[in-house]
Amino acid sequence: MIFYQKGGGKIIFREGIMPIRIVLTMLIFIFVSGVARSETPGSYNKPEEQKGYSLKDIVVTETKIPQSEENVTQQIDVISEEEIQYRTYADRNLSEIFLYEPGIFVNPLSRNDANWGSFGGLGPKYNVYLLDGLPIDSFVDPMSLDPWILQRAEVFKGPASIMYSNYLSSDFAGNETPLAGITNLVTKEKIDAPLTMMQAGYGSYNTYGGKIYNQGSTGNFHYFIGGTYESSDYTNYGTQNSWLNMIDDPEYKKWKLYLKGTYFFDRDDNKLSLFANVTQHTGDAGRPNRDYWNYYDTVNLNYSNQINDWLNMQLAAGYRYYNRQWDEDNFPTNLGLREKDSVKQQIIPATLTFNIKHWGNSLLTLGADYQYATYETFAETNGVETKQNNAPTQSIGVYIQEKYIVDNWVFRAGGRFNSQKNNFDLLGGTVPEVSDKTYNKFLWSAGIRFNATNQLSLFTNAGSSFLAPSGKSVGGTLNSSDFGVPGKNGQLPNPNLDSEKGIAFDLGLDYQISKNILTTVRGFINKVDNAIVENVVSQNPSQSMSVNAGDTTAYGVEAQIKQYLNEYVQWFANFTFTQTKVNNDIDHDQDGSNIPFTPNWMANVGAVFTPFKSIVIAPYFQYVGIYYDSTSLSGRLKFGNYGVVNMHMQGDITKNIRLNLDLNNITNNKYEMPWQFQNPGFSAFGSIQVSL
Repeated sequence: MIFYQKGGGKIIFREGIMPIRIVLTMLIFIFVSGVARSETPGSYNKPEEQKGYSLKDIVVTETKIPQSEENVTQQIDVISEEEIQYRTYADRNLSEIFLYEPGIFVNPLSRNDANWGSFGGLGPKYNVYLLDGLPIDSFVDPMSLDPWILQRAEVFKGPASIMYSNYLSSDFAGNETPLAGITNLVTKEKIDAPLTMMQAGYGSYNTYGGKIYNQGSTGNFHYFIGGTYESSDYTNYGTQNSWLNMIDDPEYKKWKLYLKGTYFFDRDDNKLSLFANVTQHTGDAGRPNRDYWNYYDTVNLNYSNQINDWLNMQLAAGYRYYNRQWDEDNFPTNLGLREKDSVKQQIIPATLTFNIKHWGNSLLTLGADYQYATYETFAETNGVETKQNNAPTQSIGVYIQEKYIVDNWVFRAGGRFNSQKNNFDLLGGTVPEVSDKTYNKFLWSAGIRFNATNQLSLFTNAGSSFLAPSGKSVGGTLNSSDFGVPGKNGQLPNPNLDSEKGIAFDLGLDYQISKNILTTVRGFINKVDNAIVENVVSQNPSQSMSVNAGDTTAYGVEAQIKQYLNEYVQWFANFTFTQTKVNNDIDHDQDGSNIPFTPNWMANVGAVFTPFKSIVIAPYFQYVGIYYDSTSLSGRLKFGNYGVVNMHMQGDITKNIRLNLDLNNITNNKYEMPWQFQNPGFSAFGSIQVSL
């Protein structure tokens, strides 16, 4: 890897440890020069004229092969490519695709920060993000991937699926588990027509952006390739007198390059694909010595083959590289450089799955997965760099699930055995007394769906999960002695953390009132023992600590309605009510508290108006109830009770030219968020898009 940093106004190149970024970048540009040419003019992908809703949509997340939704016990909401393009992305985060989904609280702190929301009443680490079936980081990767790569997104709701392992991410809130659900981002694969799109735009905070995208096919080889660039002066996203204390606009530059190639062998269900993405995000946090350099690499290699009528095989492997570097100053004493910090992580996930069809549409699924992850943190003071944490982890899992379908009934049951080994080579700059710890766990999952009529389906599910403390949760990014020290912002260590285990239940129904109206109601209960949560222990300096919060329970109900009124109007509305409680007999300051980042209720309303085929107007409204930033009754702060209006508009000037306008937070509601962040209020971004 080669990266640069600012130094006396110069660009300085430094050698890194990973050549993968060079290889990926060269591969993308070779791909551009070699095959990324459209032979015939393309046109925009127009939304299909949807004549109604169906309970029989095809989904892939539940068993890793296409399944009719009526044969899936869990609730899975599908967000189409058109809906993804109609979303506004105020914080440039793919998690905003799910902003208006019931049961999901999306809460990116800024364009430069991750999503700290909740899923099913629990924090974001209880919902595993997937990219084409392989795990990615739910905090970081939605910041680095672009919406144009997606064909659809599937929100798999309900108790932990034994099909998917935990993700061994140690940064942010640590490891991630699918206790409350799974979010699967599905990239484009089969290219029906060649298309080239270019977009250039300008918006609030002196934001400039551009995109280029090309897709096509040559024989059995299908591909897409593209890139984006954006720069902005941005704006102060901290509360008054916060530790962020910006004295200038927090500038940033971000570029992404990506490609995917899929080769179909003798059949469409016998294929090999490669996806690669490189992202670089550099800038500053509004002070002279608060620069940052973030680098993210993502690679997926997938092979699948429908060997015969009854046997399907899938083999997938990936590579993720995260390198975040930032400067710290001596605020509030002075703004001089204090130290340079960095976090580096490499994760290699791999999985092998077999699906065996039998007894009509019944399905037996079995497989194994492996994951290896490194986690290292560094601090550089006066030109001397020291390694603070080094905690590699590996996980091996095997799973089996039977789904038996008879008449209108679907019965599902399965189990997973998982073995995870955490190595602690270095914590807080010292070699710990305990060098490693192994966790062997058996997990289970079961569900039932009853398709009572063509319009009504009832379902229920239950499952268990397990989560070991991550390297960051144990070792932190600061030393214990840094507690309360001015300028020492970050996470304090907690070497006494225990692992947590979870169990979840849900019960719901899908009811199609008419051909054009679909309703869903789902109740859920999620319980975690020894839950590891992030507690804010200091506001100035901004410091947090991972703690075991005792037994935590989240229960609630979500309801939604969607209507295709006619070819000019579609609309939806949903509501989520959630209650959470922490029971901790040891720490009375936490006993009776609530799970952080979980609003007690949320409501969403949205619509898509197409008064003419060439014009789309998509307004959205969200109201968020009360939530807290900590489980500490004495130290927590209350947030929420705010509403936000966003709108996407587009119009085709000609067959090949489109104008887009995104309006975010139209009412200019500058509401506060945890860790002294604040929504900066109204913003707009307009662009012109050309297709060839």
